Amino acid sequence: MPASRIKSPRLLVAESGADREGHGLKRTMGLFQLICFGVGAIVGTGIFVGLSDSVAQAGPAVVVSFVLAALTCVFTAFSFAELGGAIPVSGSSYSFAYAGLGESTAFLVGWCLLLEYGISISAVAVGWSQYVNELLHSLTGRQFPAALSAGPGDGGVVNLPAVIVIALASLLLVRGVRESARATAAMAAVKLAVLLAFCAIGYSAFKHGNLTPFSPAGLGGIGAGTTAAFFSYIGFDAITTAGEEAKNPRRDVPVAIMVCMGLVTLLYCAVALAAIGAIGGDQVAGRPAALSYVVGEVTGSAVGGGVIAFGAVVAIASVVLAVMYGQTRILMSMSRDGLIPRVFEKVSPKTATPVAGTLIVAVVFALPAAFASLDAVMNLCTIGTLAIMAVVNVVVIALRRREPGLTRSFRVPLYPAAPLLGIAFCLYLMYETGWRTWLQFAVFLAVGLLVYAVYGRRHSTLAGVAPERITPAAAERESQAV
Repeated sequence: MPASRIKSPRLLVAESGADREGHGLKRTMGLFQLICFGVGAIVGTGIFVGLSDSVAQAGPAVVVSFVLAALTCVFTAFSFAELGGAIPVSGSSYSFAYAGLGESTAFLVGWCLLLEYGISISAVAVGWSQYVNELLHSLTGRQFPAALSAGPGDGGVVNLPAVIVIALASLLLVRGVRESARATAAMAAVKLAVLLAFCAIGYSAFKHGNLTPFSPAGLGGIGAGTTAAFFSYIGFDAITTAGEEAKNPRRDVPVAIMVCMGLVTLLYCAVALAAIGAIGGDQVAGRPAALSYVVGEVTGSAVGGGVIAFGAVVAIASVVLAVMYGQTRILMSMSRDGLIPRVFEKVSPKTATPVAGTLIVAVVFALPAAFASLDAVMNLCTIGTLAIMAVVNVVVIALRRREPGLTRSFRVPLYPAAPLLGIAFCLYLMYETGWRTWLQFAVFLAVGLLVYAVYGRRHSTLAGVAPERITPAAAERESQAV
């Protein structure tokens, strides 16, 4: 791409007002709120629903799979932390790619973020529906009719609970960031308490014999389990989308990312060991609402399972809320750059939120939630996220070379080994998704390139801008003038 299609980090910060109050957004999130937001975005469907899929692949060695998936995320989390502190804007990996690799790559990253954030909203909402039925059954002995609690691919007609949770999240988001942050913090506390209670119950019935054979499918099973477990970590990068609404983004965003990754990894390993140690991997594998089942088997009562189901309902709802927040901020940044219609950048002066963009996101992704199964979107969401993470690691290397004087409140340790390892882990897990997923992803990228060529490139705010307009020196002058 020509130089005119690469945005300097300083220009991105100047245009967004990220060091001030930018584009009608308000700075209301402190470090604690950011950590709660990160936990809210990560801990949900992956552990409450996806654990059974990971165990089916790896057996008790799923703990190793969780650690390997965490390593993939940790190396990339270092890169997100460095870029989030240096370029504290709402665009997250999209804006990072714009600054490091250029507009066409940035558009494709934004396009892939529709998978990571948008499609995962649908997938998470489908998982929420499973636990809503589990909770209703434990409380009342009744459930949603099968026709109204699953899509056609799962034997139903429409997944009504999945639509409901998306609608509720969108209504909360349009009310304001402060209200959303408080709700996310409360829900994060509830689900952490429930998972700790689950661990206490599971370890009370722990039997070492349930951990053998430790790796029934060998290294191949661990690798497949790692790919499945990776879905459990999707969402940690959403913290960087709060760059324009955090009180001190250059300091707090990197810290929040590191704290969330450490906390979540320890929690996942503890939960997996408790579940398998209590009843065995064969009983956990492939079972819907597995954590509720484990508690019910250990306690012999439906009450404990109902408590876990309640925690899952709260946990997964918080993921929908946090991920929808991230998606709307990504779209707002892309709209600000002219790559998608301007409606997504409009911020309500009353609520300081992108109301129209939020409602559009809710409607668009409620449709696949209503009619698609969780399995149909999980692998595609995973490969898209891994591709984004690989690009972010590349951007760190590119900006270290081109922008050595850029202010960085956090620097990737063990550079350049860490980002290179992050790229390697991402490529390995992408390989493990299988050729069908690669084919689907290739088609998805081809459609993205077509959309960029037809609309994005022509409407870009950089179209026709002279190269010197966005040089580092020019960007520095603009940032001082804004």
